[in-house]
Amino acid sequence: MTDLTRRTAFQLATAAGAGAAATSVTKRKEVTTFVFVTGSNGVASGDAELTLRGHRTVGVSLPGHGPEDQLHMAYQAPQDLAELAALPSPMAGVTLDDYVEATVDVVRRAARYGPVILVGGSLGGSTVTKAADAVPHLIDRLVYIGAYCCTKLRSPAEYLETPEGRTSLGAAILPGVIGDPRVLKAVRINWRTNDRKFLDAAKAAFMAEGTEGEFLALLNSSLPDESLEVSSADARGRRDAWGRVPRVYVRQSLDRVIPPALQDRMIREADEATPGNKFEVFTVKTPHAPTRRAYAEITKILDGLAK
Repeated sequence: MTDLTRRTAFQLATAAGAGAAATSVTKRKEVTTFVFVTGSNGVASGDAELTLRGHRTVGVSLPGHGPEDQLHMAYQAPQDLAELAALPSPMAGVTLDDYVEATVDVVRRAARYGPVILVGGSLGGSTVTKAADAVPHLIDRLVYIGAYCCTKLRSPAEYLETPEGRTSLGAAILPGVIGDPRVLKAVRINWRTNDRKFLDAAKAAFMAEGTEGEFLALLNSSLPDESLEVSSADARGRRDAWGRVPRVYVRQSLDRVIPPALQDRMIREADEATPGNKFEVFTVKTPHAPTRRAYAEITKILDGLAK
């Protein structure tokens, strides 16, 4: 065999091998992707334990929710509160439609590789509902974890005005507001304050059962700014779209921000709206911001939902 023949044979073999490799890449095993939508002041994150169990997880990067957009030297210690109160907000003018657009983009990309389970926590419930309106055919299941699900009333803000919602301790964050929301066109919370009264009230509302370390970790991972518009936006799903996607509600029985009675009302009203497609309901003994132990139970529930 001449050198030219050997080289040609080698090239053909290499090309064949490359083709086989390309085929093995394109023929990926279908796995479930969990797409997570955070609640107020949260950052995009997945779930490492679900990944270890063989699933794919991804957090949606909501507009304005990048830490690099919101964190400034004025927020560090020692804080410059005057400067912090005046800084322009990346959340100014951000709407629920913006959140939905970002979420739908992630769902579309994830759906190319297998089933999608779309998960929303707290205010993220509004986003996942409207995302299901947009692409119901791409979502295999919706999961609400202690989250708003609006049907009879239009928005989370309206649900908080109900008898079930008025017991919420969510107003505990108000003393932490810095800057004028009307000027910033956003709500800014100074989570890094050392005001003991504020910290005690916030812990009682969001994570009374957690350790001090867990609570401080929650505060330090929370972004200062949140949209002024999302909580009052119309977040009702359409029966012919959202209403046909199988859905799960994880009740948080120790929740003092979205009280269990309010969660039950939203579950009941959603089931009345789509009697042929009712919530599958699980209950976890957890505050609004789950402790590490409580979140392990939630992960176990999510794992069981995957195909």
